[in-house]
Amino acid sequence: MAPVSLETEDHSRDAAFNRAMHGKSAGERAGFMSMLKKDPNSQKAAVDEYFKHWDNQAAGTETQEIRAARKAEYATLTRHYYNLATDLYEYGWGASFHFCRFAYGERFYPAIARHEHYLAHMMGLRDGMKVLDVGCGVGGPAREIAKFAGVNIVGLNNNDYQIERATRYSAKEGLAKQVTYTKGDFMQMSFPAESFDAVYAIEATVHAPSLEGVYSQIFRVLKPGGVFGVYEWLMTEKYDNDNQHHREIRLGIEQGDGISNMVKVSEGLQAIKDAGFELEFHEDLTDRPDPVPWYYPLAGDFSMMGSIWDLPTIFRMTKLGRGITHTFVGALESLSLAPRGTQKTADSLALAADSLVAGGREKLFTPMYLMVARKPKS
Repeated sequence: MAPVSLETEDHSRDAAFNRAMHGKSAGERAGFMSMLKKDPNSQKAAVDEYFKHWDNQAAGTETQEIRAARKAEYATLTRHYYNLATDLYEYGWGASFHFCRFAYGERFYPAIARHEHYLAHMMGLRDGMKVLDVGCGVGGPAREIAKFAGVNIVGLNNNDYQIERATRYSAKEGLAKQVTYTKGDFMQMSFPAESFDAVYAIEATVHAPSLEGVYSQIFRVLKPGGVFGVYEWLMTEKYDNDNQHHREIRLGIEQGDGISNMVKVSEGLQAIKDAGFELEFHEDLTDRPDPVPWYYPLAGDFSMMGSIWDLPTIFRMTKLGRGITHTFVGALESLSLAPRGTQKTADSLALAADSLVAGGREKLFTPMYLMVARKPKS
C-alpha cells in the first residue's frame, strides 16, 4: 500500500467546534428546525473549510495534485461536510443515509430497511455478536440491524454532531445499551486488536483516502474468523478518467457527498484482498434486474413510487422540490433565520443528486457494490 498521510486527531478541538456551531440543536426535531439553530460564524467557518476544495475546481482542469490535497485533509473534509449536510439529509432522506434496491410496489422506508437486513443476512449476524458500524451517521442502520439481528453495535463516527443525534435516537428507541457510539477516525481506530465479531460499513468507507488503509484497520480490529460486509461506492470499469464527461459525473458526486477520492471496482476488490481478507462474495447489486432503479428517488419519477405515502419524500427530490428548497432556504438566509452557507450546501447536494442519477443511468457508478470478506482464523 502506498503511504497515506493521516490527519492528527484532536477530539477537544472538534468537541468545542461542535458546541459552537450546533449548540443544543442536536436535541431538535430533524430537518429545518435543527438548521435554524446554528451559529452563523461557525457555519461560515465550516462552509469555507469545506468548499475551499471545490470552488472554482472544474473537471477539465482537475489534476492529481488537486485530488491529493483533498485526500490529505480527508477527515476535516468529511467532518465539515456532515456539519453542513446532516440536517438536510435527515430532512430529505431520513436517518439512514444510503441508497437501496426497490421491489415492485415497495415503499421507500421499508426498502431502506430491507437493504440493511440483506447485509446482515449475507454476513450471518446472530444474537449477541459484538459488531462495529464504520461510519455510522446518525445511527439509522445500526438501530435497524440491532433490532433485526439481535447484535450489540458500536457506531464509529468522526462527527460529534451526528454522534449526539444518534445517541439521542438510540435512547428514544430503548436501545441505549445495545447501540452505542464513539468518536474516531476510521483510518486510525483506537480499538484494541481483535475486538469485534463482525464489522460492516454502509456507503461510508468511500470517505477514506485509501480503501486499503481503512480495510486494514477493519482487519486489525476483527477477531480471527470474523466477517466484514460493506456496501461500497465505486466507479465501474466503464468509467474512463480521460473522458471529461465521466470526470464531471465523478467530481459532482465527490463534491456533493464529501468524498476526497473515489476509485473503480477493480481497485476496491484489490484493496480488500491486500488488507488480508479472504473475499467470500462480491456483486454490484445495481446489476440486478429490479423493476425500479436505485436512483429513482433522486430522479423524482413519480411513476415509480411504491406508495402514495412516498410522495413527500420523492417530491423533495424532484427539480421542482429542490428548487423550492433552494428558494426557501435562500429566503431564510436573507431574513437571518438560517445561517449563510445553508443554501450553498443545499445546492451542492442537488449537484450530487444530478450526478448520481447520471452515473447510475450511464452505469458509471454504483453505491452498492457488496463485498463480504472474512479474516482468516490463523
